Amino acid sequence: MVNFKSTIEKKDMFFEKLLLVRRHTKVTKGGRVFGFSVLTVVGDKNGKIGIGKGRAKEVPSAIQKAMDRARKNLVDINIHNHTIYSKFIFKYCATKVVMLPGYEGSGIISPSSVRSIFEAAGIKNVFVKCFGSKNPCVLIKCIFEALLKMNDNFKAIALRQSLLKKTDKNKI
Repeated sequence: MVNFKSTIEKKDMFFEKLLLVRRHTKVTKGGRVFGFSVLTVVGDKNGKIGIGKGRAKEVPSAIQKAMDRARKNLVDINIHNHTIYSKFIFKYCATKVVMLPGYEGSGIISPSSVRSIFEAAGIKNVFVKCFGSKNPCVLIKCIFEALLKMNDNFKAIALRQSLLKKTDKNKI
C-alpha cells in the first residue's frame, strides 16, 4: 500500500499542460486519412522542464506519446527568485525572442502560447517580447531553446567566477 501511494505522488509531482493540437490530413486513393499531432509541456515548477511532441491517429494516444516524450526530455533550468537572471535575446528560425527578468509580483507577460512553459518551469515574473514568426510550434521551441541556452550561459559565468576566485587566492 505504501509503494502505491509513493507512485501516485511521483506522478502528481509534475505540472502537465497540453499546448497545441493539430489535425493533419493525408489524401489517399481510398479517401482521407486523418492524423493528429500534439505538443505538451511537463515541469515540476522548480526548474525542471520538458516539451514533447506526439503524433497518432487519435488524440488521446497522441497526448500520451507527447507526455511520455516530455518526461524523457526533462532538463534543469536555472531560475533566480522565480525569474530569469538577466536579459536574454535568442533567435530560432524566423522567430526572435527577448526575455527580461520581471519584478516581484509583475507576473508572466508573454504570448499566451508560451505562458505554460514558464508556469511549468516555476518562473513567475518574466517579460517576453516576440519578433518575426508567431507560429505557436516555432515560438514554443524558440522559448525552450532560449531557456536551455540561458542555462549554458549561466554555467559558463559561474565557472568563470570560480576560476577568477581561484586565481585571486593564488596571487595573494
